[in-house]
Amino acid sequence: MGRNGTIARDSEINCDRIAKVYDGDKAALSDINFTIPAHGIFSLIGRNGAGKTTLARILSTLLEPSSGRATIDGLDVMADANKLRERMAVVPQEGRTVAWMTPVQAVSAYLLWRGLSYSESKRKAIEAIAQVGMEKQADRLNRTLSGGMKRKVLVAMVLASDAEFVFLDEPSTGLDPISRQDLWKLLIELGKERFVFLTTHYLEEAESVADRIGILDDGKLLTLGNMDELRGHLKHQYSVKVPKGVDLPPVQGEIITLNNGLVQVLTTKDEALEISHHLIERKAQFSVNPVTLDDIFTYMVGAMDPELRESKEVEEE
Repeated sequence: MGRNGTIARDSEINCDRIAKVYDGDKAALSDINFTIPAHGIFSLIGRNGAGKTTLARILSTLLEPSSGRATIDGLDVMADANKLRERMAVVPQEGRTVAWMTPVQAVSAYLLWRGLSYSESKRKAIEAIAQVGMEKQADRLNRTLSGGMKRKVLVAMVLASDAEFVFLDEPSTGLDPISRQDLWKLLIELGKERFVFLTTHYLEEAESVADRIGILDDGKLLTLGNMDELRGHLKHQYSVKVPKGVDLPPVQGEIITLNNGLVQVLTTKDEALEISHHLIERKAQFSVNPVTLDDIFTYMVGAMDPELRESKEVEEE
């Protein structure tokens, strides 16, 4: 594919037994295996230290795996790194703007480095800065910008490029809620023509923008799929949450005590309706929703205080 084309629909990202060990014995990644289409948005979620950034750096040719092999569109991320870098744009978690440049200058300089002419780089830089809502800050020095605005400048670099494969490591960190939702809209548009690899600790972000989601924990890939496929890991498709101590009727679903002062019941749609009627009669506070990515993540990873986690199937009476 050329710089201004679209990714072939049969292109794939493949990881074959990828592992990464630091300092001789610290395994950051263990036996990562998956194949996904190289188009759309793939989001990798996990707790801090799960290995998200390590995998993103390996796939973006910035870090060599200890073992295993990864390919993008048939090109090996190590052996063919230079070829892939011509087709990639990366915003690393530790990415920084150049303090003495303005946002427009920073984006334009990046595009010049990628081979665009001065006039084209300037035009595309101005457009990209407008896309991320920074017209008023376009000519301010980066060192005067907030942390969130600096992240926007980095995202603008990616938007302005013609890269086929885009890697964003927690790009929305530091953004306010409105700016974060504006970024989601940009990512969705970006994913229509390019491949976006997105790491995030905002589960709502992954659920809102991603075509496929991978859940990583302690260096192991627990599961990967779209939301319907991920929901298939749960026996029940509805969630009822109530404060601890609220009287619940006998249920056939699964009761989980969370560490935020709530009790969650994972259950069927019909039983969720019955529980709701019971709680309304008692004027109790509660919420009922289809299971979300947060529910799936919590269930699979167990991101709760171990001493408070109490998960059990309630026997039918």
